[in-house]
Amino acid sequence: MTWEQQQHGYGGYGQPQQPQYPQQPQYPQQPYGYDGYGQPQQPYPYPQQQQQPPQYVDYGQPVYATAPLPVVEPESEPESEPAVEPQSGPEAEAVAEEVVEAAVEEPAPAPKPAGRDRYFDTLRAVALIRVVTYHTFGWAWCGMVFPSMGIMFGLAGTLMAKSLERPAFKVVKSRMRRLLPPFWFWGFFVVLAMLIHDWMPGWQIVFWVVPVGDPPGNSWGLQAWEILWYLRTYLWFVLLSPALLWIFRKAPIPVLLLTLVPIVVLKYVWSGPDNRFGNALWDLSTYLFCWILGFAHRDGVLQRLKPFLVVTLSVAAIVFGGWYAFTHQAEAGTYDLDENPLAQTYWSAGYVMLLMWAKAYFNIDFAWLTRFKRLDRVVTIFNSRAVTIYLWHEIALVLAVPLTDQFWKVPAFEKWLPLESQWFMFGIGWILIAVFILLCGWVEDVAAKKKPQLLPG
Repeated sequence: MTWEQQQHGYGGYGQPQQPQYPQQPQYPQQPYGYDGYGQPQQPYPYPQQQQQPPQYVDYGQPVYATAPLPVVEPESEPESEPAVEPQSGPEAEAVAEEVVEAAVEEPAPAPKPAGRDRYFDTLRAVALIRVVTYHTFGWAWCGMVFPSMGIMFGLAGTLMAKSLERPAFKVVKSRMRRLLPPFWFWGFFVVLAMLIHDWMPGWQIVFWVVPVGDPPGNSWGLQAWEILWYLRTYLWFVLLSPALLWIFRKAPIPVLLLTLVPIVVLKYVWSGPDNRFGNALWDLSTYLFCWILGFAHRDGVLQRLKPFLVVTLSVAAIVFGGWYAFTHQAEAGTYDLDENPLAQTYWSAGYVMLLMWAKAYFNIDFAWLTRFKRLDRVVTIFNSRAVTIYLWHEIALVLAVPLTDQFWKVPAFEKWLPLESQWFMFGIGWILIAVFILLCGWVEDVAAKKKPQLLPG
């Protein structure tokens, strides 16, 4: 993404259930950005238990409000029972049959399913790979094959809607705590390097503390800090989500459709101010539909829509976005969606809607992925180190160039290695990304209040 793109505000880029007690609802915990992608679960309303008059019974005959479970009496107060003589004959056989029948009627609890949804985890991993691929080769068609940024905002919206089942202030605070420390750690090195290369910052350096606006920098570090538009947009969505979710639940379908309007207004009515606020406004408008679509998935709105309607609207949005991108190439000189916010909005809207609806309608979970241990481990690493990969991948690609140049000084490497190919630099870039994951990924664990790990999983 170039400085001109920054000025226009646009970035590149069944099992048995344990008895539940309504007076003590349990909420699932949510690690950073990546779990709980299952079907929408509504914690309310809880089934009301019918009021029963108090019953006084012997300790040997407890009364259960739900299916009986084994009761273990405290060891400090053992219940004395009369001794029972061993039985034999028909009476013993009858007792044995009753015990067997009771055991058959109460099956052993099955293992709990995994808390993560590998379908969404896989989408996020592929999205990160696509981002690195695009920044290496610059292929304009990458965004049409897989609109990574729209998908990532959609997944984040789903997680945010789930998290907001808890108090909003705590959720926003938790999200910021998970995002900012990795950003500060990465920013320390970037800012220091720019200062060494004659950068003179002004008061705008405060945006390197909380990136609600585009952090400043010089042209020397442009390739490193130009990707921060995504973190800035994500942070704004987090701050606005409590209000957005409240508005969405008032009228889900109308609100979802209206989120496609702001980008049209910015394009044809008012382009917004030419400053950091204007940049944020363009990016928020571009991906607002995808974020709210995450709410719709979490609340079960997509599941209630008729398949024909969903497919028709999705295809229509994709067709319009593609048509606009190819017929307005003169404005940006390319059909690249990353250079055309309006085309990006509608293409991503249709694409992400199909992915979200298919997940809900066909109950896709990619549970089979766990059978492939190495592949499953890779997906886990990508999701647990998503912020690290996104922040450091551009620096890795920058460092891959001088590192590749060193290979030319070795005659054997010059003869046998494809040093002139971008694919070679792409491979070197991923090796450096792996190094950054090992060296810097632990910051994400600390931010999430977890024990630091060299590699997650």
